[in-house]
Amino acid sequence: MKKTAFGWTLFLLSGLLAAETVCAQASPQPNAMTEEEAARLGEEFGIVVGAVDEEIQQELKLQRPQGVAVFEVIGNSRADTAGIKVRSVIKEIDKQEIRNMTEFGLALKKAMSGCNFTVGTYEPAEPGELVSWGVNFHFVGCKRD
Repeated sequence: MKKTAFGWTLFLLSGLLAAETVCAQASPQPNAMTEEEAARLGEEFGIVVGAVDEEIQQELKLQRPQGVAVFEVIGNSRADTAGIKVRSVIKEIDKQEIRNMTEFGLALKKAMSGCNFTVGTYEPAEPGELVSWGVNFHFVGCKRD
C-alpha cells in the first residue's frame, strides 16, 4: 500500500497524539487536587466544607457561586481556635483567592505546611446587626500538640 506525504503526516501526527494522551494519563499533574482530598484537608484543619453551589449562593445572597462553604467547625481544632464560623464562606487563604474546592485544597495544603497563615471569610452577622454579612480575616497560628 502506497502512502502519500499527506497520509504519512496524518499517520505520524496520530501516533504523536496517542503517545501524548498516554503520557498525560500516566503522569498526574503536580498540582492536582480532587474535591475529596480538599475536603479531607479541611477536616484535618478543623472544618467540614463544600463547594458554594447556586442554592448556597441564593441563601447567603452572594454575587457569584464561588468560595468554599463551612458546614461544621470541629471543636478544639486550628480552625476553631482561629474563630472560623459555621455558614461562613472561605474566599481567601494566605492572600490567595479561593473560588472552588480545588483552589481551597491547594492553598490549604501549602498554608498548613508552614506555621502561620490567614483565612479570609464572608460571615453572617450576629442577630440584630444592621449589616447582614461581614468580611473577616482569621489568623491561624502554629499547631500545638
